[in-house]
Amino acid sequence: MVLNYIWIAFFFVAFIVALSRLIFLGDFETFNATVNSTFASARSGFEISIGLTGVLTLWMGLMKIGEQGGVIQLFSRAINPLFSRLFPDIPKDHPAGGSILLNLSANILGLDNAATPAGLQAMKELQEINPDKSKASNPMMMFLVMNASGLTLIPVSVMTIRAQMGAANPADVFVPIMIATFISTMIGVLAVCIKQKINILDKVILGTFGSVATLIGGVIWAFNRMGPEKAQQISSLIASIILFSVIIFFILSGVRKKINVYDAFIEGAKDGFSTAVRIIPYLIAILVAVGMFRASGAMDFIFDGLKSLVVFTGFDSRWVDAMPTALMKPLSGSGARGMMAETMTVFGADSFAGRLASIFQASTDTTFFVVAVYYGSVGIKNSRYTVPYALLADLAGVVTAIWIAYIFFS
Repeated sequence: MVLNYIWIAFFFVAFIVALSRLIFLGDFETFNATVNSTFASARSGFEISIGLTGVLTLWMGLMKIGEQGGVIQLFSRAINPLFSRLFPDIPKDHPAGGSILLNLSANILGLDNAATPAGLQAMKELQEINPDKSKASNPMMMFLVMNASGLTLIPVSVMTIRAQMGAANPADVFVPIMIATFISTMIGVLAVCIKQKINILDKVILGTFGSVATLIGGVIWAFNRMGPEKAQQISSLIASIILFSVIIFFILSGVRKKINVYDAFIEGAKDGFSTAVRIIPYLIAILVAVGMFRASGAMDFIFDGLKSLVVFTGFDSRWVDAMPTALMKPLSGSGARGMMAETMTVFGADSFAGRLASIFQASTDTTFFVVAVYYGSVGIKNSRYTVPYALLADLAGVVTAIWIAYIFFS
């Protein structure tokens, strides 16, 4: 329901802003640009879906091998102590737990292409145990908020773009990103725990957050000892090794179980193709709305007003220059990536705004994209409180990113 109102608001705000520019500024081009954006966004949504088809087909095929080979069940048992507390409505050893773990692991390693198929598989399995097929269940909402928080351990893509944009030290945002994304995830998960009356003082939950914090601290220490080039190279290598190892592990599990690995892959791959087709309407719906909002000038209006307000109050306004990336990230990953690159082009890759935009890009995820595509893939109509709690995690990441940027780069 919340997503419905937000989607409608994008269109109405875009129309009002475009009409105001026509009447008060004599701008005859904005209406044309806004309408033209609908065609460009629709085409982009279809192209993204087609691009996902191959990836979904591959990874859902591999996940079917893992499921028949017992890997998903193995993962489910491994993370059961924590997930039984965060997801109390998921039956013990249910394969949804393993799919959720694969999705979150892929996100942590910055493997976007591997994360989406695992996430869609998790939603399919969660829908099987959902008593109301049109309404998001508690496990679905916890899972979506975890995704929206964008926990990332190795932000390879951000460091790569910074290197391409001429940053002297592309990895200098690594530590700030680690801190911002961890706090974003922690706030989002704890907020949902409180809403769902999950005991956040449970020793397993506290121990897990403490262990993750320790792991992040260890990674930060290790990467700080490397040079920037070495850190980026090692990050990319680790991610690739883990990804390749997962593929081999899944295939070996099928061989050990003496299943027909090839047939299992084909069976899962068929689901991947149908899923890619099924998400096209949901993807186009959100991208068209966001495209019109942006083309109408509504986004520029918001940030110009925000900057004027900050300057009027006497506070430093440098952080506002990076805010287009923060606002765009919940709406579109590629759009936020473009905003980040644009910020670095205008202000410089090593400017305060350029570094802060990089932290924004990696500290949260594409909330509306994830909600629309994941829920749309299983026919969920009522997302309940998913969006506001996911946006709370995003807000925590944005605020932390600004605070950390001033500590590291002011």
